[in-house]
Amino acid sequence: MKISLQGVSRLFDGTVPAVDDVSLEIGSGRLVALLGPSGSGKTTILRMVAGLDFPDRGTIRFGDEDATAIPVARRGVGFVFQHYALFPHMTLAENVAFGMEALKPKRSRAAIAARVEELLGLVRLPGLGARFPAQISGGQRQRVALARALAVEPRVLLLDEPFGALDAAVRRDLRRWLREIHDELGITTLFVTHDQEEALDLADEVVILKDGRIVQAGTPADVTRRPGSPFVLEFLGDANRFEVSVDGGGARFGSAWLAAGGVPDGRAVLYARPRDLAWSPDGPGLPARIQRILDRPDSRRLVALTPEGASVELDAPPEASLRPGENGVLAALRWQIFPA
Repeated sequence: MKISLQGVSRLFDGTVPAVDDVSLEIGSGRLVALLGPSGSGKTTILRMVAGLDFPDRGTIRFGDEDATAIPVARRGVGFVFQHYALFPHMTLAENVAFGMEALKPKRSRAAIAARVEELLGLVRLPGLGARFPAQISGGQRQRVALARALAVEPRVLLLDEPFGALDAAVRRDLRRWLREIHDELGITTLFVTHDQEEALDLADEVVILKDGRIVQAGTPADVTRRPGSPFVLEFLGDANRFEVSVDGGGARFGSAWLAAGGVPDGRAVLYARPRDLAWSPDGPGLPARIQRILDRPDSRRLVALTPEGASVELDAPPEASLRPGENGVLAALRWQIFPA
C-alpha cells in the first residue's frame, strides 16, 4: 500500500505550525523512519496518517484513495505505541484477539484462536497465550503489541517510538527482529523515533524533520554520507566543528590544505566526525595535545585540545599506545565544509 502526503500542514491553536507543507511518498512495502528532535512534527504526521488527527491543509492518500478525512476505524492501520497499551486484565491471547473480535464479517472462535497462535508464533512467543502482561518482560510485551496490531491484517503498520521504554540491549535485539518481520510480511511501515541509530539500522528510507518541515530524506547511506546541511550532519551523530576560511577552493586546517567542495570563498565551518580524524605524532594537520583517553570495547576515544583551547574528539585503534599530555597532530581523513 503506497502512502502519499501532498502539501500537508497542521496548525496548533490555529496559528502554530506543527507540520508545515510536508509532501512525502512512502512506497508500497517500504519501511520508512520519521526522525527528528522533539517538536519536529514526526508524531503529528504519524497521527494524521493513522486518522487520529487531521490536516488543516493538504491531502493524504492510501494508494489511489483519498484518505484525508477517513476516520481511524476505517483506515486499515495497525498501531504500536511506546508503552504497549496492553490490557492488563486480559491474557496475551485475549489481547491479540481483541481487534479481531470486532472485525466484520465476524470470525469464528476457532478461527480467531488459530490466528492468535499463528501470530504469537510469528513474534516468537509460542505457547505463552495464557499469561498476563505483568508476567512477561517489556520486550515480550512489545512483541505482543505488534502481534495485536497485525491481527487485524492492516494495510499500513504505524509505530510510535516502539522501543523507547526498553533498555539498550533489548532495543537492539527487537529492532533486528522487527526488520526480519517486516521483510517477511512486506507491510508498508512508518515509524517514529528520535534514536538515530535505530532509524539508520531499520529503515529503507529516513525522513529527517525540523520545525515541522522535511530537511532531508533518503536512504541511510544518503543521509549519513551526504548530509545536506549542518543540522542533519550534527543531528545524526557526534561531529567536531572548526571555523575556517575558504579561499580558492580550499581551506587551511592547521598546516594541511583541504578541498572545500565548491563552497564559495569566505567564512565557513568544517565538520569532521571522531572517526574521520586521525592522531599522528607529526605531519600536516592541526596541532593538538591529548587531554583524556576514554577506553571503549572496540576503540579508544581521544579528547584533545587545540592551541586555541578547543576540545576535539577522535577515535583511535584500541591497541594504540597513547597517553594524556602527548602532543601531536590531528589529520583529517574525511570532512565536510558548509558556508558559515
